[in-house]
Amino acid sequence: MHSASNLLVAIAVGAVVIVLIAGLVNLLRGGSPNLSQQLMRWRIGLQFLAILIIIGVLWYRA
Repeated sequence: MHSASNLLVAIAVGAVVIVLIAGLVNLLRGGSPNLSQQLMRWRIGLQFLAILIIIGVLWYRA
């Protein structure tokens, strides 16, 4: 069961990293400010979800 929870945490953190990089690339290339802002909002939501998943995994393992 540890490997499944580790995979879930890795997917959550990976999603945050992908959205963060996409937002930064858009910002640095001079892309749409609205898209960059939307991606950063998605990042915040995904970070919240990732934190909840990590807390849930730690609680389950304890």
